[in-house]
Amino acid sequence: MLREGSGRPGPRYWQQRADYTIRAALDTATHTIAGSETIHYTNNSPDTLAYLWLQLDQNIYRAASRAAAINPTDARFAGRGFEGGYTIQYVRAVQRFGKASGRAPLATRVNGTLMRAELDRPLPPGQAATLELAYSFEVPEHGSDRMGREQFPGGWLYEIAQWYPRLAVYDDVRGWNTEQYLGQGEFYLEYGDFDVAITVPRSFVVAATGTLLNPLEVLTGPERARLAQALKSDTTIAVIAKTEVGQAFTRPAGAGPTLTWHYSVKNVRDVAWAAAPNFIWDASGYAGVLIQSLYPPEANAGWARSTEYARHTIKHYSEKWFRYPYPTAINVAGPVGGMEYPMIVFCGHRAGDRNLFGVTTHELGHQWFPMIVGSNERLYAWMDEGFNSFINIYSGLAFYHDSVPQGRGPAAQWGRFAATGRDQPPILAADRVTPALLGSVEYGKPAAGLYLLRQQLLDDTTRFDTAFREYTRRWAYKHPTPADFFRSMEDALGEDLSWFWRGWFYRTDVVDQAVDSVRVRQDSSGPITRIFLASPGALPMPVDMRITLANGSAENVRLPVEIWLLGNHYLYERKFAADVVKVEVDPGQNFPDVRRENNVWTKS
Repeated sequence: MLREGSGRPGPRYWQQRADYTIRAALDTATHTIAGSETIHYTNNSPDTLAYLWLQLDQNIYRAASRAAAINPTDARFAGRGFEGGYTIQYVRAVQRFGKASGRAPLATRVNGTLMRAELDRPLPPGQAATLELAYSFEVPEHGSDRMGREQFPGGWLYEIAQWYPRLAVYDDVRGWNTEQYLGQGEFYLEYGDFDVAITVPRSFVVAATGTLLNPLEVLTGPERARLAQALKSDTTIAVIAKTEVGQAFTRPAGAGPTLTWHYSVKNVRDVAWAAAPNFIWDASGYAGVLIQSLYPPEANAGWARSTEYARHTIKHYSEKWFRYPYPTAINVAGPVGGMEYPMIVFCGHRAGDRNLFGVTTHELGHQWFPMIVGSNERLYAWMDEGFNSFINIYSGLAFYHDSVPQGRGPAAQWGRFAATGRDQPPILAADRVTPALLGSVEYGKPAAGLYLLRQQLLDDTTRFDTAFREYTRRWAYKHPTPADFFRSMEDALGEDLSWFWRGWFYRTDVVDQAVDSVRVRQDSSGPITRIFLASPGALPMPVDMRITLANGSAENVRLPVEIWLLGNHYLYERKFAADVVKVEVDPGQNFPDVRRENNVWTKS
């Protein structure tokens, strides 16, 4: 069994593994990265593979790319007229003959942002293949708001991602996942170990996924001492202060024009990095995790609190959902408005105050979804953006001590949007969602749905929290599908929520509850009040009623969602101590009702 009906990975569950050794250099004169990589690919599937698919994300900037045909030049996920892409020097297999080895060139075919490499020999189950590649590309200024570069008075600042050919995912659900990179849909990647060396001008400081292996070569003594102090501090420590930015003494002495920064990291799905000669560098610590912020002097003054925001975020999510497993968490200010990678995120340098907190806690929240729980972002954006937006609600409440969520979450707010008729199903692949609606459909709606489930549909928030933690634990470093999430939650909650998943995530059903009428009938025991309820909307919900009596008293009644199992009309009848003069459904506006004018009946 590969995936169990309970939502657990089954005893025969498998996934592939891709380990990388990468050597790359940044040429700041031409804004070019040239690199070589060795990929050790392990076939844990039951299938023999004759070829591998690799992702060439930089090819989105080819003049004739599919993305160029669908994205306006000035669109967020376009390149603003930039033309580039990968140049692949070679792809070859490493052949081993006892203690000897050789190299065999591999036939390849590029298909947009993908490349098929024909293996020199079939790769059977349980075996591994080693590939070597050499490549280069020019770094765009606006890399689809996911990477890029910007010039500041102190020099160019680079935020580098999608910067090496990466294995596509081969899984038990769809085989090779070969959706094109079109900009709006994000990524789906295998886990593995990385050994990465990045060569940059000597004046540059680098921040990257992983553990820095050669601090003696690339950091000064005072910087190393400050980082050690920061790791044990719950307040922010300056590693490179604003007054020190760009000074020669912030870089190790030496005659060579470049330095190579060497990183290692275990069991992640990707690596990203940033480099600049003009970083202010702050840090603190939380439970052995080094929290870092790097930003140019020209950044919004609010960036002085970035490390505080980042530390709160890592601490809050660790304590509430799943312990942060990595050695560092880094926030970099630059041209990218908000983008996430393992251990490092890029947030816009113009953001400040509450906006900076929001983007920081959101992008770092992605360390849980999809960095730890490795869902397919390109097909199921809601499984990372929506889940993350949901946990962001509670991070914000904890930091600012608000009584109600700001932004995404409140049901009434979502109800107002749903009433416009512009809603789309979150289950749509990201590239199929209308760009202007992406935030509402893949971020806001899933977050509001989970908030509704936790706060209103279940009788105890701890039930939800236990189930959500269990889903995260079960699928950490694995590849869940929507069905795995739904089944895991139902398994842990002991609830059939198929009606909710279907209406909220697969369709655009709306909530519309109504009080049709109130009548009184007489029987031998006296008057019985009959309250006729309706659910004209296709998405059923429990019913909260406030019933006001003529004597001034009021009573709150909760009816379960099961009252709608046999249809969209329900009769609630009982005796009351006095005449009923008013009935209101959802008086607290806890449900996303799209038409509230039919929620109240008043005796005339």
